[in-house]
Amino acid sequence: MSTTLIAIPAVVVLLAIALMVRGVRIIQQGFVGVVTRLGQFKTVKEPGLTFIVPFIEQMRIVDVRETPRTGDRQQVITRDNVAVIVNATIFSQVVDVRLALFTNSDYLVSVDNLARTSVRAVFGSITLDEAFSQRERIGTLLQTQMEEATDKWGVRINRVEVLEITPPEQILQAMALQKQADQEKRARILESEGAQQSAVNVADGQRQAAIKEAEGAQQSAILRAEGLRQATILEAQGRAEATALVYAAIKQQSPDPMLVAILQLDTLAKFAESPNAKLIIPAESSALLGAAQAIKSVMENVGTIPSA
Repeated sequence: MSTTLIAIPAVVVLLAIALMVRGVRIIQQGFVGVVTRLGQFKTVKEPGLTFIVPFIEQMRIVDVRETPRTGDRQQVITRDNVAVIVNATIFSQVVDVRLALFTNSDYLVSVDNLARTSVRAVFGSITLDEAFSQRERIGTLLQTQMEEATDKWGVRINRVEVLEITPPEQILQAMALQKQADQEKRARILESEGAQQSAVNVADGQRQAAIKEAEGAQQSAILRAEGLRQATILEAQGRAEATALVYAAIKQQSPDPMLVAILQLDTLAKFAESPNAKLIIPAESSALLGAAQAIKSVMENVGTIPSA
């Protein structure tokens, strides 16, 4: 009897402890708990320590962080009928846990299937060249197309990244040949531009050299002309000074007609000694001859010149 009385409280305590353990929940950061009571949605529990009524309430933990989901590699056909292998990563996030759990049987599977169909649809509307050159635009198109369906599921598509676009082997070979031809063309263009620039530089250097040479010749001619002008000025000044000195000396001696005649005869003698073929006789030659005759008479009188 006593043993039975002791066992009953122990069982009650164990049941109470079991019920408490079953009713206590700890929700990690980045997750929320969706509580249902007898199968009907009741509330959403935030991260931390929370309690539920055992056996009556159930709680399901939902990840509300942004989750990258990489789809399977699949073959799609582009608008220009080229079969390519495509793979993309979908970055999705649950923003309404009630819709995610109660409007779709499995929102993760639904997002994966929707991604496959969206990839086929988007790549079917573009060409192969556009697929390689417009990956960002393709990601935007995929995101827009998927959001039309996922918004109803409480799931947001943050972005879509295209990881792989692999065309057939023959297309890859053709693209490699095209790339090689492109590079050869660019190399020839760069080479011709270099030759053109080199020719322009050479011509510019020759032009600059010609300009410098012309400037040097001009400066040299200017300096020669300046030197000649200075020499002419100095020569004229010398002649003027000599003439002034001669004139002053003659004037100082009070010249008479006889001295003037002697000077004129001396000048005529210098003309005669010049190598010129012609002799210019001044208009006063008769007077000069008369003066010479007079000088001769005077000399004879003084006995300097013997008579003929």
